[in-house]
Amino acid sequence: MSWIRRSPAVPAVLLAALLTLLALTSVLAAAPAAQAHEERPVTFPDGSGTVPVLRTTEPDLLVCKTDRADFERRIAGFPQPLRERNLALFARCTQNGFRHLQEAVDRVDRPGMNIAILPGLYEEEPSLPAPTGACAALEAPNSALGYQILSYEQQEQCRHNQNLVAILGKKDLQIEGTGAGRTDVVIDAKYQKLNAIRADRSHGIYFRNFTAQRTTFNALYVLAGDGFVIDDVLTRWNDEYGFLTFASDHGLYKNCESYGNGDSGIYPGSASNINDGRGYDVPRYSIEITGCRSHHNMVGYSGTAGDSVWVHDNEFDQNMGGASMDSAFPGHPGLPQNHAKFERNLIHDNNQDYYRHVADGTCAKPPVERGYEQGVVCPQISMPPGTGIITAGGNWNLYEHNWVYGHDRAGFFLSAVPAFIRGESAWAKQADTSHHNRYADNVLGRDRSGASRPNGMDVWWDGQGKGNCWQSGPDGSTPGTLPRCGGDRGQVSGASARLVGEPVKLAQLLVCADYNVQARRLPAGCDWYGARGLQRVETQIAAAVAAVLLLVGGVLWWRRLRRSRLGTTAWVLGVAGLVLDVAGSTLPLSASPVPALALLLLGLWWTGTGLALRADRPWLARLTLLVGALTLLDAFDKAVLMIPWIPLGPAWIRALVTVVWALWAVVASARPGPAGRTGRRGSGRRTRGGRGRGRTRRGR
Repeated sequence: MSWIRRSPAVPAVLLAALLTLLALTSVLAAAPAAQAHEERPVTFPDGSGTVPVLRTTEPDLLVCKTDRADFERRIAGFPQPLRERNLALFARCTQNGFRHLQEAVDRVDRPGMNIAILPGLYEEEPSLPAPTGACAALEAPNSALGYQILSYEQQEQCRHNQNLVAILGKKDLQIEGTGAGRTDVVIDAKYQKLNAIRADRSHGIYFRNFTAQRTTFNALYVLAGDGFVIDDVLTRWNDEYGFLTFASDHGLYKNCESYGNGDSGIYPGSASNINDGRGYDVPRYSIEITGCRSHHNMVGYSGTAGDSVWVHDNEFDQNMGGASMDSAFPGHPGLPQNHAKFERNLIHDNNQDYYRHVADGTCAKPPVERGYEQGVVCPQISMPPGTGIITAGGNWNLYEHNWVYGHDRAGFFLSAVPAFIRGESAWAKQADTSHHNRYADNVLGRDRSGASRPNGMDVWWDGQGKGNCWQSGPDGSTPGTLPRCGGDRGQVSGASARLVGEPVKLAQLLVCADYNVQARRLPAGCDWYGARGLQRVETQIAAAVAAVLLLVGGVLWWRRLRRSRLGTTAWVLGVAGLVLDVAGSTLPLSASPVPALALLLLGLWWTGTGLALRADRPWLARLTLLVGALTLLDAFDKAVLMIPWIPLGPAWIRALVTVVWALWAVVASARPGPAGRTGRRGSGRRTRGGRGRGRTRRGR
């Protein structure tokens, strides 16, 4: 205890602990508020439903237009049996059918009915006018995006305030187009409604063989449904989502397609959280997605609280990002996200850059003027373009047997999200995401034919979380080495358990998250939006740190060590390390060995400087050696092996101790004393009398 009372290191340790807490707090406090899909408070279904089965019986209700010449042109190229069937249905429909889908939905009076929609364009003209009377004066909270968050009762009262077609409370309803393909029946909201089709509390609903398009939010929206199928349906050209299913269970997407959407083509958000608390082995999944293609969107697939979703045998390509799941937006039941399973998907060439449409003002125009039909997409949230699968705060996810290739940035991207982002402030929950995600047996950097199609790097990970593992042999990753998956799920070698990610990566994520499409705000320091060289926040941090250390280290060398060979050699290594550190931060990707080499040189600088200071400044020498050891440990951690068991990476501790060292070095340099006090040969002593005799004076 007497050593603790006397040791100058104690204040440094206390200061480091305090700075750690402040740093973590600032990371939480600085994150921008999230905006995304907002809905009324809703609970999951009780799970008693089932996935509906396609009925092949004759339709109960028919929907068609009455222009026979136009109808015959639309079906002219159909196979003869299908053409004859449509002609028979048309004759029946003109006698006792409906001209608008909403009219047919309103006539559904029992479970198990079928509605058939004949080929044609359905703009649902009676639903298009702006609300009047009481519907124009509804009292409801506004979302961050400006639309009202209506209760179910308000949706019933004013079905077309937000919806072109409103399906409310119907059971076991089947809606099917009768064309040869899904574009033969088109339901078009003309950017005048939030949703083209909304199915709310409608259990057992089956959608098949049509197109829904051009909304200011979702083309096809299923909310709080227990049992649904989306079969051979196309959605396109929407401000936000193509398909959105929310707080639903027993769902199936199959053979679907979506493109041209400002958020994602396929969004199974807040899927029923049936596997919370389980490990990898689960009895069932709440939603299955198979045989679909989602392309030319901001992201092909996304799911805030996309829990217990089985995604297999799909293709996600030509988006900004292939697929993502997250815990980054509040108000979604089932957070944090858990238990998605991706297998046998083609996830490739997701390198689009749609942020340019925000920068040039295209996305500030009214939706009808933006040119969605000509390929414009207006990204609604921040995300790293050129990425295969993004997991931002998810647990117990499985990524196995996928083909992931041709991405400019990374094949897999994993980062944590603190719980306060989703509205939970308890400190014990802040690090409860990014755990037990398994990436195994995927084909990386090659297509299905075996041709080389490399990713910029295969893995980008912020370093936070426990139980995460990757297959052996990724072609480039950051960190340089990763925990490896064993043969069985749950087996991990080299596992780490960090409470917080790497500081520079966290800074990058925080800067990049400050995006707002409505305000045309693209974070200037983020390479996701085109920042290069000194514009990048990583380079700005590296340059600022290098400037401080060059100044402090240079003064210390000049005042105390310039006559020491060891001190001078160490200083040269330090300058080289700082130059490499800045240069490495400018590289397009962070999987280069340059940052680790820079850390190695900096570690040698501090180690040599500490040894040269031993006689003249023993306590500063000890602190300098500690910084050197931590820097070498950080290089080892990033390039050789992530160190297990420690809650913070060496970079955090090194950064905090370096702050103390810099202050101490400034004070030591300012004290009077001749330069080179440690001697010409770095011996650490200076004698009086020319022959080495006399008293030796030691500094503190």
